[in-house]
Amino acid sequence: MSNRLFQGVIHQMKDTVDRVIGVIDENGIIISCSELVRIGESRAAARDSMIYVSSLESYCKGGYTYRPIGYGVKNEYLVFVEGEDKMADVLSKMLAVSLSNIKNLYDEKYDKRSFIKNIILDNILPSDIYIKAKELHFNTDEHRVVFLIKFLGKADMLPFEMLQNMFPDKAHEYIISVGERDIVLVKDVKPGTESRDMEKIAQKIADTLNTEFYTKVTIGISTIVETIKDLAGAYKEAQVAIEVGKVFETEKNIIGYENLGIGRLIYQLPTTLCEMFLQEVFKKGSLESLDQETLMTIQCFFENNLNVSETSRKLFVHRNTLVYRLEKIRKLTGLDLRELEHAITFKVALMVKKYMSTKGLKF
Repeated sequence: MSNRLFQGVIHQMKDTVDRVIGVIDENGIIISCSELVRIGESRAAARDSMIYVSSLESYCKGGYTYRPIGYGVKNEYLVFVEGEDKMADVLSKMLAVSLSNIKNLYDEKYDKRSFIKNIILDNILPSDIYIKAKELHFNTDEHRVVFLIKFLGKADMLPFEMLQNMFPDKAHEYIISVGERDIVLVKDVKPGTESRDMEKIAQKIADTLNTEFYTKVTIGISTIVETIKDLAGAYKEAQVAIEVGKVFETEKNIIGYENLGIGRLIYQLPTTLCEMFLQEVFKKGSLESLDQETLMTIQCFFENNLNVSETSRKLFVHRNTLVYRLEKIRKLTGLDLRELEHAITFKVALMVKKYMSTKGLKF
């Protein structure tokens, strides 16, 4: 489609510009030209010379001036103008800017990836989504999932192209840059796909980026949505998964929204409500009175499903020692962790306190 787009512009300019002008693709082939007979010719040598100059500069070779279209690490197209003089340089710049802007406008209007980006960022009215989808022949009722890939630390360059190579099916997989350190993968999935299957995909992404670029990422995974209008909500789910994971799943770098459990609910509570809950559950200072050994005992007790014998075995302590510690906790907090209802209250309270700490609030 770019060939016809470029050729239309060049055809309109050829009578005004008394020189041969045209466009070369990434393979070094002329795809548009003011002299139609040259379309299809190879100029691989001119294309290869681009690696020796800045991506923003023009360069001369064989009686022609060349300049890349657009900006970035990889430029797909190269414009050329007959001549190596100052006028040829000016014309090449004008042609590159014109074709770049036209291509961007065309992509914005007709590119499915741009369409998806506008949906997830809420840049399109809900009433326009299905109209635009029909124009693009886009399947609106496909099952899809959103992966938000957040790069940790400072990265000189996001491996956008590498992710595109990992997911080359442009009809069912969309790689989208949404921020300085964020990339989104919107992927079609089969009905019945389970969360562990999506976690495997996320793990593959994380492992590949760590191996190839020595960079670590956190990946949030949305639930599966069945209609295109729900993609914006899915993107927000992936964002929430990462944010909640920072609080309650600090040891994990892959977090699924549907696996957040009660942490998701706590994250959405107002801090004033959280503070009221803690004040109602605990006496003033009772939580602070629990030492590190006691907190480790509580954590192990929860991990072993409130089983006294199994917990004492894991902690390498006598059963009576564990019972003594649990009794001490009951006297300090008023909660007996051997009772399910009290244990649930205590567990939730610890999570709420952790959430409050991330907000810089103390109880």
